Amino acid sequence: QVQLVESGGGLVQPGGSLRLSCAASGNIFLYTMGWYRQAPGKQRELVAAVSPTGFTNYLDSVKGRFTISRDYAKKMVYLQMNSLTPEDTAVYYCNGALGATMLAWGQGTQVTVSS
Repeated sequence: QVQLVESGGGLVQPGGSLRLSCAASGNIFLYTMGWYRQAPGKQRELVAAVSPTGFTNYLDSVKGRFTISRDYAKKMVYLQMNSLTPEDTAVYYCNGALGATMLAWGQGTQVTVSS
């Protein structure tokens, strides 16, 4: 089973930027990879996804601010987050989907946007 490890979170002021990284322990070439987030008291939501062919889609509230990318050779997935707002505060997770199968969830990385 492929293991996923997220990193790059932290405390940032409103308007700031962060780059999240997700390292996979195995081959994720065929997976559609996504970044999810879960804020306190809320359900986990899909923020951005990138298909094996590079097609991307985003949650409406992050369009134009967040960019998802993947590096096949390094087995990495990234989320560049710009113009952050307090509403972006959450634990961020990456995961992959292949048909109806999803990978095991990692521990996530905390993003806190506050002045």
